[in-house]
Amino acid sequence: MVNQYEVIIIGGGIAGLQAAIQLGRYKHSIAVIDSNDGRSTICRNYHNILGWPDGVSGETLRNLGKMHAERYGVSFIQNKVIKIKKNHDMFQIYCRGGDAFAAKRLLLATGVKDNIPSIKNIYKCLGISVYVCPDCDGYEVIDKHVIVIGSGKPGANMALTLAYFTGDITFINHDWSKLDNETMTMLEQKGITHLQDEVEKILLDEETTDFTGVRLKGGTIIRGDRGFLGFGGNVVRSELVVQLGIERLENKHIIVDPRTKMTNIKYVWAAGDIAVHSEQTTIAMGDGMQAAIWIHKSLLNEKTCE
Repeated sequence: MVNQYEVIIIGGGIAGLQAAIQLGRYKHSIAVIDSNDGRSTICRNYHNILGWPDGVSGETLRNLGKMHAERYGVSFIQNKVIKIKKNHDMFQIYCRGGDAFAAKRLLLATGVKDNIPSIKNIYKCLGISVYVCPDCDGYEVIDKHVIVIGSGKPGANMALTLAYFTGDITFINHDWSKLDNETMTMLEQKGITHLQDEVEKILLDEETTDFTGVRLKGGTIIRGDRGFLGFGGNVVRSELVVQLGIERLENKHIIVDPRTKMTNIKYVWAAGDIAVHSEQTTIAMGDGMQAAIWIHKSLLNEKTCE
C-alpha cells in the first residue's frame, strides 16, 4: 500500500523544515523525505541569524525544526528519493528500498552539496574555524591571518573577497590550477600570498580543535588563524526534476516564480538553494514559508472547487 499525503517535501533542511512547520499549521497531511546529508548537517555555527547572537548550529536548527513540525503532525521519512513521476492528479515518489509514496503537491528543497576536499582533519573544524561562505563568516576573520585552500579561479576569488575583512591572506592553490595574468595581478595588488601546493593536513589546537594552520604535501607547515575553502564545483541537487520536465538554468538551479516559488510544472514548488542559490539560511527559511503559503492556497482552492 502506498502512503498518500496532501504534500510531500523532499529535503529536510532549513527550507523544507520551515515549509513543513507552516503547512502543518494549516492542518494538511505532510511528509518530509530527507536523506540527512544536506549542507545544514555540516554547518556548525551560523552567526548571522536573527535571535541567535551567539550563533547556532545547523544540527540544532534541524532538530528544533523537526520537533516543531512534528507537533503539527508532520511525518518524517529518512530515505533518498530516486524517482518521481506524475500519475493523473498525483505525484508518485519512489525511494531506495522500494518505499513508495504519493502526494497532491510536491515541494523540492534538496539544496546543494558542497565540494569539500579529502583533507585530513577538515571536518573537525569545518564551520567552526574553517568556513565556506564569506557572506556568512567573513566577519569571523577580521584582521586575522586567513589561509584560503582552493582551486584556481574559485580559490583566488575567495581570497580576493576576503580581502575586504583582512589584509593577511595566504591562498594555497591546492590542485595547481593555472591562474590568468589578470587574476595574478589582482592577488598581488591586494598583497595576497599565492602558493601552489597540495594541502595534506589541517593542523588543529589539541584542546579546542580550532584551526591553527596547514601542512603541505611537501612537509611545509604554514600557520594561520582561520581557514576558508574555495573550490567551486558545488553540486545542485536537481537531478530528480528532469523526470518531471521542470525547467532549470544552465547551472542546474530550478527556475521558479519569484512570488509563489512554483516551478513551470503545476503543483510542484522549489525552495532554498536548489532555486535561488542564496546560500543563506534566512533566505531558505523565507523561501520555504512563501512556498508553503502558496501550496496551501492551491489546496484550499481545490477544496472550494469541489
